[in-house]
Amino acid sequence: MPAESELRKTPLHAEHLALGAKMGPFGGWDMPIQYPDGIMKSHLFTRAKAGLFDVSHMLGVVVRGADRVAFMESLCTADIQALPDGSGTLSLLTNEAGGIIDDMIITNAGDHLYMVINAGHEDKDLPHMEAQLSKFVASGKDASVETLPNNGILALQGPAAAEVLQALTPVDLSQMPFMSARPMEVAGEQCFVARSGYTGEDGFEIAVPPGGGSQHAVRGLWSTLLEREDVTPVGLGARDSLRLEAGLCLYGNDLDDTTSPVEGALAWVIAKRRRAEDGSFCGSDRILAELRDKSRTRARCGFVVDQGAPVREGTALRDESGAEVGIVTSGGFSPCLKKGIGMCYVTPGRNKSGTKLLAEVRGKTQSLTVTKMPFVEQRYYRGP
Repeated sequence: MPAESELRKTPLHAEHLALGAKMGPFGGWDMPIQYPDGIMKSHLFTRAKAGLFDVSHMLGVVVRGADRVAFMESLCTADIQALPDGSGTLSLLTNEAGGIIDDMIITNAGDHLYMVINAGHEDKDLPHMEAQLSKFVASGKDASVETLPNNGILALQGPAAAEVLQALTPVDLSQMPFMSARPMEVAGEQCFVARSGYTGEDGFEIAVPPGGGSQHAVRGLWSTLLEREDVTPVGLGARDSLRLEAGLCLYGNDLDDTTSPVEGALAWVIAKRRRAEDGSFCGSDRILAELRDKSRTRARCGFVVDQGAPVREGTALRDESGAEVGIVTSGGFSPCLKKGIGMCYVTPGRNKSGTKLLAEVRGKTQSLTVTKMPFVEQRYYRGP
């Protein structure tokens, strides 16, 4: 882990300190973990009104060229050919062994593809993409990859998010459904806005493109949004509890380089057309075989704690005979449900809703029940 002096800082670092945020390392960045109101209040405020998150630690990536779609389809599971202009889709960057390098939303931005990769992933995503790009270009194809460092990205999430943002832009947001994206002016700044997020709520991710005045612009936008009484700043602590309630994976916990999309219960992001194209994307031999033969050796699922303390990441899970059958990858307290929830990997068959599992917490054996996710209803805006 980098020393505190080596941690990178977002353009809003001084603003977080001024608001009294408790800071901590995440993906090589010094990030706000929580604000003085605490994780619980921030979480519930976001569910009721709107939370504002600094996600400038994530990296924008642009893919250009006449063959950009074919290039990205060789790396991921999405049907990018079918994406209309201004639409995005969740996809997975996979390795040759069928494991997941990263998860991201890929957007058809017209003359280019746009995606945002996870914090700290430059050292793994980009070398993989560049190695594949070299072979792709050498075969006579046209594609290029560029990054957008130093761009500020804000996430405005919650049931009040649309009303808040609508007051700052001339674009009719009612015509922007979930997973759509477009350039627009926000509070006088030119931004690229996607209707998406990581909380299960309606919301927007607002990117201020890099440039001479971008850092000043993102600070101004942050301040403007926080002038609203129905908006509060939210740190990574509540971001984690919000995404867990929404049943969304955290890379490094619930997904990694060894986990396939099928094991990770993400087969739904493997587009129908891509399933019929053996060898068309990295790791497709393993991934499509697991789909076809139902040959996965573990399965991700959700659970609730029947009674007692939350069960944390790394805790072994046992069946009622005492045999070890899985491990917890994410776990915590749900502010909305007032109980412990989590995600785990278990042997196939034990991921069915209603299955009982056992975990040892603080020297006591606790009972868990496998349940469907999301734990809290997702409230994405699907359109008028």
